[in-house]
Amino acid sequence: MSADPVTTPSATARIPREIWVLIASAFVIALGFGLITPVLPQFAQSFGVGATASSVVVSAFAFFRLLFAPAGGRLIARLGERPIYLAGLVIVAVSTGATAFAHSYWQLLVFRGLGGIGSVMFTVSAVALIVRLAPPSIRARVSSAYASAFLIGGIGGPVVGGTLGGLGLRVPFLVYAAALLLAATIVFVFLKDASLRPVEGAPVLPVMGVRDGWRDSAYRAAVASGFANGWANFGVRNAILPLFAAAVIVDQGLDVATRESQQSLVAGTALATFAVGNAVGLTFAGRTSDRVGRKPYIIGGLVVSGVFTALTGLASTLPLLIACSVVAGLGSGALNPAQQASLADVVGRERNGGPALAAFQMSADTGAIIGPVVAGLLVDEGSFGLAFAVTGAITLVAAVPWLRARETHPVRRSTAGGAAAGSR
Repeated sequence: MSADPVTTPSATARIPREIWVLIASAFVIALGFGLITPVLPQFAQSFGVGATASSVVVSAFAFFRLLFAPAGGRLIARLGERPIYLAGLVIVAVSTGATAFAHSYWQLLVFRGLGGIGSVMFTVSAVALIVRLAPPSIRARVSSAYASAFLIGGIGGPVVGGTLGGLGLRVPFLVYAAALLLAATIVFVFLKDASLRPVEGAPVLPVMGVRDGWRDSAYRAAVASGFANGWANFGVRNAILPLFAAAVIVDQGLDVATRESQQSLVAGTALATFAVGNAVGLTFAGRTSDRVGRKPYIIGGLVVSGVFTALTGLASTLPLLIACSVVAGLGSGALNPAQQASLADVVGRERNGGPALAAFQMSADTGAIIGPVVAGLLVDEGSFGLAFAVTGAITLVAAVPWLRARETHPVRRSTAGGAAAGSR
């Protein structure tokens, strides 16, 4: 059960200033990340490798995130969230800048992989702060606002990145490195370390370990849906969709220069429209999940995302690809704030959920590692349609544990309990 008492959602509860700083930083990070997403698979293939090897570059980033997640959690406990957040941003900036100067596939693989270390540092730091600082009555709204910042940046990033790709596949990486340094500056200037720590003399919060979380059906279901979401939307979509757009949507009869420019633009457009749908789903679920509960949005989001991810592989024109991307984005957007809020419900404000939250993040990273590699193999040995169909099926299967999981929303629990009492 959640450590929080039953609360009533309040329209007047305000998002804390510290979270707004993280939201602003998230927007800058996402804008920069969106710049490299459309060009990364093509950049990898420029070294003469196939779909599987180019997908491994995406997986390498998540693999290093996975390896370093436990150590990152311990560093946060010892040094605090702010210094680890800043160090993480700087590490990713340096590795991304180095990626722009890679002269072989293996250099690209190493530089991109090392960025995963910094990525998990600032990601877990931000999640831990949001869980601890967000008022319980507006958890989904806070999660939605934070995720929306990533999505708004993600909407413009791929389109700009696709355009920058026409200037050279290395240019977006340099711009992203600069964006990360800007985000680090925002946090350094506006986020004061003292405001992030408990007041002196406050009791030390008990730690919620993975074993504690695993006893909760909602936590187990979140691990499953986190794995599927990482596989589909952080792994396969970023690794395979640009290659699919380049191979299926763009006219192969164009000259080389025009074709490469069109490939970057089409891939960027498809990723940006997914982000548009995601932003709409995030906004709607974030505003209503604090009133009606978490499970309807999680289950519905997984089903919609799974079905339209599978249909993506059947798209043969740009309008169809855009339509599938938008609706799949809506499903993913509905899932994320409700899932994040459910995790916060499980942890509560009276416990330090670092280890449990890190394990959840590791499940998403595991999906993001395995998904692109498996999808790349399915493309090389089968077809794009098969890769997207398998990815959609995995997303649908992840909805099953949520059918049996408990509803963590405190108001829904209270209402259900009152109704049951009244019927006796």
